[in-house]
Amino acid sequence: MENTKYRDSVFVDLFMKDVNAKENFLSLYNALHNTKLKLSEVTIESEIIDQALYNTYYNDVSMIINGKLIVLVEHQSTINENMPLRFLDYVVRLYEKNVKQENRYKRKLVQIPTPEFYVFYNGTAPYPEFKTLRLSDAYIQQQSKPQLELTVDVYNIADPHPEKPLTLLDKCAILKQYCEFVETVRSFKENDSVNPITEAISYCIKNDILSEYLKRKSTEVNNLLIANYDYEIDKKVYAEEAAEKAYEEGENKRAREDALRMLKDGIPVEKVADYCALSVEQIKALQ
Repeated sequence: MENTKYRDSVFVDLFMKDVNAKENFLSLYNALHNTKLKLSEVTIESEIIDQALYNTYYNDVSMIINGKLIVLVEHQSTINENMPLRFLDYVVRLYEKNVKQENRYKRKLVQIPTPEFYVFYNGTAPYPEFKTLRLSDAYIQQQSKPQLELTVDVYNIADPHPEKPLTLLDKCAILKQYCEFVETVRSFKENDSVNPITEAISYCIKNDILSEYLKRKSTEVNNLLIANYDYEIDKKVYAEEAAEKAYEEGENKRAREDALRMLKDGIPVEKVADYCALSVEQIKALQ
């Protein structure tokens, strides 16, 4: 089930929309590239895919650095090995937006921003601390030198081994605090707190976890988390319903197969219907 009106997350707000988003994003960029750039030294502009034109394409964070580099970032709590294909969709839309149509037919080479692709995973399922996904891995026919390639660097920021902190989190304080915030919210939910989100936000403010941000935007964050929480419930219910439907269809198929075998053996229609839990009309149709 694809939610084409995906709700914004705290991650998106922190690194793309908040008043301090550019500073937060630059901290993340420096951690990824081992640089120490300052906000006064670079220009950072957010790039949003126009959902009026492409309402099925929506990535978390897209930033252009100095007009030369497009950095696309996705935050996920579930594992998705198809991210190269999704990023291919995103970057094509961004190039359509940023490169004039007529430029594609010029004789002289047209310069385009260099893309980079990252996923930050903080789910509960086991996953490597770092992994590179390649579009070519999905090709039906594998090639030694793929003519079209797109690589995505996936960082597991859930940090399943507290005694061995992830280098990326050590380098980016805002990302580390975000992870601590997510774990706090998760913990309060698992402990069946009366108001888990509100209590988690209060705890984080008191313990200096995104405290400045949460003091300013506690209401907005609470609403974002409730919206995303409801969406997770929707997905779970949908999955359960799909599983039930598949089971029922499988049971019905087995019942029809049993009925056909019994009919071939000459067993009366009424007995077949009773044994296979199908109606007499269904058995006659099979007959």
